[in-house]
Amino acid sequence: MTDAAPNGAPSSTVFSKSEMMIVAAARELAGQHVCFVGVGLPNIAVNLAKRTVTPDLELVYEAGVFGAEPARLPLSIGDPTIVTGATAVTSMYELFSFYLQGGLIDVGFLGAAQIDRFGNINTTVIGDDYAHPKTRLPGSGGACEIAINARQVFVIMRQSKRSFVERIDFRTSPGNLGGAENAARIRREQGWLGMGPSVVVTDLGIYHFDETGEMRLDSLHPGATLEAVRDTIGWEPRLAAEVVTTPEPTAEELRLIRVELDPGGAYTK
Repeated sequence: MTDAAPNGAPSSTVFSKSEMMIVAAARELAGQHVCFVGVGLPNIAVNLAKRTVTPDLELVYEAGVFGAEPARLPLSIGDPTIVTGATAVTSMYELFSFYLQGGLIDVGFLGAAQIDRFGNINTTVIGDDYAHPKTRLPGSGGACEIAINARQVFVIMRQSKRSFVERIDFRTSPGNLGGAENAARIRREQGWLGMGPSVVVTDLGIYHFDETGEMRLDSLHPGATLEAVRDTIGWEPRLAAEVVTTPEPTAEELRLIRVELDPGGAYTK
C-alpha cells in the first residue's frame, strides 16, 4: 500500500511513497563507508542507513563536519546538531580540499530539480534563458564538486515529466554527460576523481546505470507500474531483463522514520 497509516503506527504493509523511497535509498548504502550528504530527503535516507544497514557509515556535511552523529535530524547544513559526536569540525575549504578533492568520499548523495537519462543534474534554472528563467533555483552549492569527486553519486528525487527530462535546462552537476565512454574520457582529462552516478531512487523505483551510462530501471516499488514510470519520464526508459519488486519497508524502518527522523512528516507525507 502507499497510504500512510492514520495513526502513524509502524506497519510493514502501510507506508507512503516517500517512505518507500527513503527506505530504498538507505538500503542502497549498505557496505559504504564515507557519505557526503545534503539536507532534505538525502539527509533522512543517510541517517536511516546509519541506523540500519551500515552503522559504521561516516556522515560528512558541507558545513565542514566529518563523522557526524546528529542527535536529531539536522534542519540544514548549518544546524548545530550536526557537530554532535563529530570526528572533526573544519572549514568548508578544508573539507572540500582535503576530504572531497583528496578522494576520501565514497558516496555523494544528491537531490535534483531536473535529471536526464545520463544522470546529469540541474539545480540552477528552469527555462532556456539563463538571464530570465522561468524559475531560478538555489544553484550548485557543493553539488558539482561532489558529483565530480565523490567515488559514486546517489540521487534521490520524486519522479515526474518535469524532473525526468530528455534535456536538462542547465547542467549544474555532470553525470555521464552524453554517455559512459565520453564521460570516462572527460573525467580522465579533467582529473576528476569520481566514477559518476551509480543509482537514482525515486518514488516509483530504483535505477542503476548500464554500460552506456544510461539509467536502467531495475526495481519497481510496491504498487508502482511500468505505465506510471513511462508517464513520468521524458524518454523511453531502459528496463532490466527482469524488473523486480522493491521489498517493502519493515516495521522498524518505518518506526525510525516516523519517530526519530521525521516525526512531523515534513518530508514523508
